[in-house]
Amino acid sequence: MSSASVQECLQLQLLEMEMLLSMFPNQGEVKLEDVNALTTIKRYLEGTREALPPKIEFVITLQIEEPKVKIDLQVTMPHSYPYVALQLFGRSSELDRQQQLLLNRGLTSYIGTFDPGELCVCAAIQWLQDHGASYFLNRKLVYEPSIQAKPVKNIFLRMWIYSHHIYQQDLRKKILDAGKRLDVTGFCMTGKPGIICVEGFKEHCEEFWHTIRYPNWKHISCKHAESIETEGNGEDLRLFHSFEELLLEAHGDYGLRNDYHMNLGQFLEFLKKHKSEHVFQILFGIESKNSDS
Repeated sequence: MSSASVQECLQLQLLEMEMLLSMFPNQGEVKLEDVNALTTIKRYLEGTREALPPKIEFVITLQIEEPKVKIDLQVTMPHSYPYVALQLFGRSSELDRQQQLLLNRGLTSYIGTFDPGELCVCAAIQWLQDHGASYFLNRKLVYEPSIQAKPVKNIFLRMWIYSHHIYQQDLRKKILDAGKRLDVTGFCMTGKPGIICVEGFKEHCEEFWHTIRYPNWKHISCKHAESIETEGNGEDLRLFHSFEELLLEAHGDYGLRNDYHMNLGQFLEFLKKHKSEHVFQILFGIESKNSDS
């Protein structure tokens, strides 16, 4: 999209955020990941800031009256939204994994009916308030036999996530716990830099990403994602057999954080063993040297 089109999109996003903040006026109802995001975008549109502002990301907690439950709706607006798809994820501690999967499939399917250029966060909220309760019922009632009879196409996703560093014990535990709780495989390479690969069905990978990232992990980004449509269980597409922490040799002093750099040569060998050598350049901007040459 041209810069003018991006500006048009950001103006529409601000308009939608104003509507949301008027619908949810109480403190904390709309939790922006970056509290200055809207101000930064306004400065960009006024021409007082040259760099493209960060994406608008926030969580809205919705109260479902019957049964009395809460759904957290996590929203990311790409710079080109509403002309590209909104990223949405609904979650609730009251839903089991299968119910949450079905809820998000229903929500994604509904949002997919909107034309490019249409704002749809408010519509997504309305859909959750109208239909969310049905996903909290007995799981047998959620399945529709007519849908079950057709082969279901799933999206198998592999995400490559880069962080400046991963050291803290509680963060490492959070990552491992999320990997083992969800039906995903991959690894977390600790140290500097920190690399995470997670693979599995799209819904599970997105839940993993939201779990580790929220509420406030800033220096982390998904550098690359690979998606494949499948009618199977995706097991034949996996490059990893479990979700594990990857510990490689490090250069420098373990006691000094700034000197604790991971051995990237070893990491490249690890990627080669798992048919993922191509990701090395994407993660680090370095061409991998073929060991046979």
